[in-house]
Amino acid sequence: MTDPGPRSIAKRRLIVGLEIHVELATHSKMFTSAPNVANPEFYGAPVNTLLDPVVLALPGSLPVINTLAIEMAMMVGVALHCEIAAVSKWDRKNYFYPDLPKGYQISQYDMPLCGKGWHEMTLPDGTRKRIGIVRAHLEEDTGKLVHELPGGGPCEGSLVDLNRAGTPLLEIVTEPDFSSADEVVQFAHELRDICRFLEVTEGVMQKGHMRFEPNVNLALTRVDGSEVRTPISEIKNLNSFRSVKGAIEFETLRQERDWIADGRTQGRGMKSTRGWDDEHLETILQREKEDAHDYRYFPDPDLVPVEVDEAWLTRVTSRMKELPATRRARYVAAGVNEKDLRQLMDQPELCEFFDRAVAESGGAHATSAVAKVVLNAGARRANESGTTVAKLGITPTQIAQLVEMRESGAISAQSADQLFGLCCASPDAPKEIAARSGLLVTKDQGQLGAWVDAAITANAQAASDVRAGKMAAIGRIVGAVVKQAGGSVDGKTAQAMILKRLGVAP
Repeated sequence: MTDPGPRSIAKRRLIVGLEIHVELATHSKMFTSAPNVANPEFYGAPVNTLLDPVVLALPGSLPVINTLAIEMAMMVGVALHCEIAAVSKWDRKNYFYPDLPKGYQISQYDMPLCGKGWHEMTLPDGTRKRIGIVRAHLEEDTGKLVHELPGGGPCEGSLVDLNRAGTPLLEIVTEPDFSSADEVVQFAHELRDICRFLEVTEGVMQKGHMRFEPNVNLALTRVDGSEVRTPISEIKNLNSFRSVKGAIEFETLRQERDWIADGRTQGRGMKSTRGWDDEHLETILQREKEDAHDYRYFPDPDLVPVEVDEAWLTRVTSRMKELPATRRARYVAAGVNEKDLRQLMDQPELCEFFDRAVAESGGAHATSAVAKVVLNAGARRANESGTTVAKLGITPTQIAQLVEMRESGAISAQSADQLFGLCCASPDAPKEIAARSGLLVTKDQGQLGAWVDAAITANAQAASDVRAGKMAAIGRIVGAVVKQAGGSVDGKTAQAMILKRLGVAP
């Protein structure tokens, strides 16, 4: 419809709802035992190799439900406070597309597995905002159109890769509760964390494991006080947080500009689908959006309904891993700083490894000390070697023993880093490795005194500055002691003796 009234805007309000498609990392596809491209075991599979008669929709082939995919969807539903349906059913969503072999998609329409729910976010200003969840339903993914030849050469037309066809897909639909692009991005981050910590998806955005589709329009208040709403635009298949933010911000400006020009407002048949041009940073019209009735949904005759009883739901819930918000709160309470917290929460596998090391160290009181070791020595080596801390070779038990040695002064900070590297290559106890590598801090006070005296003599000006109260200068003397000792002396111990020799109170 077209609004005939005046088009002078007093204020605008952004309205965004979100549809999220999550590829579940089961070993097999949604309705067949064919390998699932979203599972790490099958990354990089050659095109059109993860297929079978069900994926290809060959005559006589019949679908069989993947139980694990249902349980993964239930976990996400519980995490989002959704109502888990006692009975849900499968429907055929009919439309033609070259990468949809059957000519329809098996989905859920009027009886989804997960019903209404919510997720609460803490915004940057400290206020809490609840985002309503409309539903979360299971379906199968489509294939993929490829617009260039293998190796990157030009292609006339498009090629079809059906490896992705049939992948278990969880579609999560929110209420239009977002009022800014930043809120949408925050929710997207938090939902990705939930799904990754529940281990239902790898969450690799570049591989399309999570795809976001904002539904965007504006409530415009005219100067006379009346309100109109612009037509909704659904922006398809955004697979980066940057593109989510950019697309919403562009749509905000475009829809206001277009309404001023043409006066079109929200109404039946006015919804459109748009794509995001990551090069020109703009949305592009793809087609006028279909309404639900255009898909001619009807119950799938080959699949039985899913019936979830309390016993099954309890078993699934009992297997759920600790959710990110709970884990984050636990780390904060244990004294983990914000920088280390961000590094931990970005890697579910690292969190699990870290928690085992903390447990081996005696519990929550050791959290900060373990974090210093794991996130300094460990994360740096993992980055350099292109792996994860858990796969470096060092064990949580070794980390606990290394932390105890560092806290007791048995090794210096410099030696602790070196010892970490040695533990990655040996299953022996850190104390044994340190002893044979000459990393244990010397307890010989006579030897330490000789090193201190030599360092003071060699750094006479620094010694004079320390006596004058310029304590920053002591670092040069401590460094000289540590260098002479080859790392076998603790810096704090050396500093204490230097102050004593100089007659300066600590």
